[in-house]
Amino acid sequence: MFSLIPVLSVGLCGTKLGCGEGGCGACTVMISKYDPFQKKILHHTANACLFPICALHHVAVTTVEGIGNTKSRLHPAQERIAKSHGSQCGFCTPGIVMSMYTLLRNKPKPKMEDIEDAFQGNLCRCTGYRPILEGYRTFAVVSGFRQCLKHSGRTMMPSSLFDSSKFQPLDPTQEPIFPPELMEQKQVCFKGERVMWIQPTTLQELVALKSQYPNAKLVVGNTEVGIEMRLKNMLYPVILAPAWIPEMNAVQHTETGVTFGAACTLSSVEEVLRKAVAELPSYKTEIFQAALEQLRWFAGPQIRNVAVSDSGVLGTGTESLMLAHSPLISPCSTEGKRTVTMDEKFFTGYRKTIVKPEEVLLSVEIPYSKEGEYFSAFKQAYRREDDIAIVTCGMRVLFQHGTSRVQEVKLSYGGMAPTTILALKTCQELTGRDWNEKLLQDACRLLAGEMDLSPSAPGGMVEFRRTLTLSFFFKFYLTVLQKLSKHQNGPVSVAREGSWGKSELYIITLLLLLSFYSSVDASEAQSVPGFVCFVSAKDVPGSNITGIANDETVFAEDVVTCVGHIIGAVIADTQEHSRRAAKAVKIKYEELKPIVTIQEAIEKQSFIKPIKRIKKGDVKKGFEESDHVLEGEMYIGGQEHFYLETHCTLAVPKGEDGEMELFVSTQNLMKTQEFTARALGVPSNRIVVRVKRMGGGFGGKETRNTILTTVVAVAAFKIGRPVRCMLDRDEDMLISGGRHPFLGRYKVGFMKNGKVKSLEVSYYSNGGNSADLSHGVTLLHLDNSYNIPNVSSMGFVCKTNLSSNTAFRGFGGPQGMMIAECWMSDLARKCGLPPEEVRKINLYHEGDLTHFNQKLEGFTLRRCWDECLSSSNYHARKKLIEEFNKQNRWKKRGMCIIPTKFGISFTVPFLNQAGALVHVYTDGSVLLTHGGTEMGQGLHTKMIQVASRSLGIPTSKIYISETSTNTVPNTSPTAASVSADINGMAVHNACQTILKRLEPIKQSNPKGSWEDWIKTAYENCISLSATGFYRIPDVGYNFETNEGKPFHYFSYGVACSEVEIDCLTGDHKNVRTDVVMDVGTSLNPAIDIGQIEGAFVQGIGLFTMEELRYSPEGNLYTRGPGMYKIPAFGDIPTEFYVSLLRDCPNSKAIYSSKAVGEPPLFLSASVFYAIKDAIYSAREDSGVTEPFRLDSPATPERIRNACVDTFTKMCPSAEPGTFKPWSVRV
Repeated sequence: MFSLIPVLSVGLCGTKLGCGEGGCGACTVMISKYDPFQKKILHHTANACLFPICALHHVAVTTVEGIGNTKSRLHPAQERIAKSHGSQCGFCTPGIVMSMYTLLRNKPKPKMEDIEDAFQGNLCRCTGYRPILEGYRTFAVVSGFRQCLKHSGRTMMPSSLFDSSKFQPLDPTQEPIFPPELMEQKQVCFKGERVMWIQPTTLQELVALKSQYPNAKLVVGNTEVGIEMRLKNMLYPVILAPAWIPEMNAVQHTETGVTFGAACTLSSVEEVLRKAVAELPSYKTEIFQAALEQLRWFAGPQIRNVAVSDSGVLGTGTESLMLAHSPLISPCSTEGKRTVTMDEKFFTGYRKTIVKPEEVLLSVEIPYSKEGEYFSAFKQAYRREDDIAIVTCGMRVLFQHGTSRVQEVKLSYGGMAPTTILALKTCQELTGRDWNEKLLQDACRLLAGEMDLSPSAPGGMVEFRRTLTLSFFFKFYLTVLQKLSKHQNGPVSVAREGSWGKSELYIITLLLLLSFYSSVDASEAQSVPGFVCFVSAKDVPGSNITGIANDETVFAEDVVTCVGHIIGAVIADTQEHSRRAAKAVKIKYEELKPIVTIQEAIEKQSFIKPIKRIKKGDVKKGFEESDHVLEGEMYIGGQEHFYLETHCTLAVPKGEDGEMELFVSTQNLMKTQEFTARALGVPSNRIVVRVKRMGGGFGGKETRNTILTTVVAVAAFKIGRPVRCMLDRDEDMLISGGRHPFLGRYKVGFMKNGKVKSLEVSYYSNGGNSADLSHGVTLLHLDNSYNIPNVSSMGFVCKTNLSSNTAFRGFGGPQGMMIAECWMSDLARKCGLPPEEVRKINLYHEGDLTHFNQKLEGFTLRRCWDECLSSSNYHARKKLIEEFNKQNRWKKRGMCIIPTKFGISFTVPFLNQAGALVHVYTDGSVLLTHGGTEMGQGLHTKMIQVASRSLGIPTSKIYISETSTNTVPNTSPTAASVSADINGMAVHNACQTILKRLEPIKQSNPKGSWEDWIKTAYENCISLSATGFYRIPDVGYNFETNEGKPFHYFSYGVACSEVEIDCLTGDHKNVRTDVVMDVGTSLNPAIDIGQIEGAFVQGIGLFTMEELRYSPEGNLYTRGPGMYKIPAFGDIPTEFYVSLLRDCPNSKAIYSSKAVGEPPLFLSASVFYAIKDAIYSAREDSGVTEPFRLDSPATPERIRNACVDTFTKMCPSAEPGTFKPWSVRV
């Protein structure tokens, strides 16, 4: 069943495919239709990747192309995001624009809260969200919202990077009208190759069809079936679409409650419930209020706008809420209508109910609550916005009239069994009891026994999930206690400090393992329509060996070394046909025992050589002279790049001499060209690689794109026709690897004043099944910013049976620095000193030598440190936090200030070179080409600025078309944050060559224009084309001798972050962040601030949210936004201040600038250690004062489990080794 996105890709390419499961919002479009029930035109957002093409009958679709363009006129929603610097790589931008546009169609004068809510279903990986919100704030009636400021030197106001007075005004009268011919409905039927779609218009037609096709699926929004068919290989031959049936769209207000037709969308349900809450007495709307809170955090608007109310029975995460209030469900069939109660017997199995196959769910009634009845619902997820719940619950209690004695209680939980369940035994025991502390204690004891989970339960997080069941009840207990107190106007016993802490209300809502395969049978695939051929290792005309270290293959031969290792490829006429054909390929194989985790690799000594070491001073003597010695270890999880544009390649064979043209999303044209040429058995000069721009990269397209590109090139070579492939999100995450997981083990010696004397540290990274770029810069960043006299370090790359991990923004540096901050935090607590004092006493000074013997010159870190302490008002706020923590038991705040020192240059010396090509045409226009690629970091913009400044002409005269191997050869990858440095110098060099040739002409005509000089030069046969070249001088380092200079210079920065944690659920809120960054003399402050903010928010993901989860056999569970959570709009700091350090020119880079792409990322560790600071406060309230280990990321699970209290003690962990875990830490 086709979704809308393939149709749009034919000619409307603005709508982007980011995930295929409705989780990123890149494909957002506006759906408009006439609603015959409300008799008006409705506009709403929807995900084109899920919206069925058949459901477009009588519907208008508006894409980003339909609202404005650069040829005629941009719509204000497009203009403002562009001019406020809210678009970097641009891949997410059309979806965000359409979310904003749809909001403006419905609310031309929105509140800021409306704008933030509209973006709940949109993700951006580049910007850090602040500039998007700031640009669109100009539409808001009231500008009060999260305060996101940016300034250079702290004197610039929030709007300093753009002038909002120049924005064109919004004129709602100029929007397109709804086509009148789409206002009629009738029954339609569409038949495809495998699926029949029937859209009835009456209830009688629907029940007759359901009787005829009892196994038919009912689809309105396709939010479930679309994902099942694509990701779970399920097929539904008959689809019934009841969206236009009056009875299923009706809303009825009765004496007992509100009845919603089963086809009412969740957005419409929200609207009705919200109106009821505003108009009815509060005691009648307890259930409505709880439902609204749950719906607010279910999915994004794009899903809620099309998902329907009957999915509340099966799929919104509100099943626990429904089960707790026992709504009336009305199924109907050809035999008539019946009414059933949703109780403990309603669910018969996973996603199965007592509704019969031939029945249609007609309506659901949500009842009014009664006086003396209280209701709450809770949800815990990895991310609040648009996230699937880990555990949900609905809790209802009815008291005997005028008392606090329980007449009836229902506690319902989701996420604790295959179906939503009631805690029946607990409820039975609590009935007839008074609502007091004794009831609370007994309830928790009973729930701990009843809500048990096997330690091997699917989904893992067993202790966390069990603890949440108790935490949620405690929240419910306190909520009800407060309401009883108000209603009874008298004292009610509360939980005492001695046993439960201070009372406070705070409510928040192809897959093969390591194996030997003996045969591949593609015969069944040949019967799929559109099948062309199957390609495998035997079809590679050149060498099947590939990879940076020549330790990989284009196609697997005999042995599959990881889940995701490519065995073959199917070529077909469409993506859908090729996907079907690939699933039909049969493979016989024998499983081998894999190595998956770092610990397993250590035990089996499975390492990728060489093992690197750095030694300085006398470590043994340093320990002997120390007052204290601490030992410990820390694990840092990996991270998925999650560039919005997945890996994609178009290969076009030219038909002669082995020529081929490749259009690739890559950061590394040279290796893409080289590996393709090797696979095809031709010289590199026959392969042209072109890159216009990328939808994000972050290091993930530095080498791993070649996995796909070589396969596509071989396929195109075999059939002699163009071949295109864009990986689906789940395939991309499975195949291409990510940031390396790390295990760090340390021993640190220090004095009583906190001064570090000696460090011994070992790093183990999970490299995956090949070397790739795993030997990163971790050992060179083990010091972070601290002067350590004696160092002994070792770095091991573990060879495992996972997809090869690779470069990712920071390239091992953040992991090295994270371990440093771990032991720095521990030793400060051991000394009983403030962490900021211990950090400052250990900071380097100007002229110090690092542990790799490089002298620090232009060391501005201490200036950054002092400015950040001052601008963040650190010491005054720290006192306020201490007072807050004394007053609050279940909420805690923490704060931390963290420095960073990041080395700039490739550590492989020969990569520190770049070329450029400048063409000047006779009309004075300039075509500029350089070796770097544009992936959203603003490199092309900066290069145009460099050329403009060098040539002395406006930027409007300069254009960059693309990066290609036939213009600038042998390019270094766009990586290591040096691209502006080396390419900028190469561009400057080329421009100087042009200027030198023009000098005699300019002297003879000093008052002439640029165009005059160029015309004269051409007429005098002077070349107007020049190449430029640059290499970084004197860079090179020897690990064996600890001599040389690995970096050209260093970038510095400091960040101070404050957080607030919920000790009962593990949620945290980023309250405020202040960043001071040294970027030299900025080439473009708007770009540099955007890079700082984007890197910081990406780091928030790394250290607090994003967790890759693997089965014990190495199968990746987290293959898309449904299970893998990157930061969303609501996750950025409520207050976000970024300052660029003034008066710090850098003599070692173009126009005194500095690199900015990677250095700021580690500063988000300030959020992690602020969380740890808050956890310490929570533990102290429980009488636990000893140090504790907190691994990264600091997910809600880790935060909650670390906040040791009565509830966690009631849910102990199972003994390791006594069970097989659902997931393992790799």
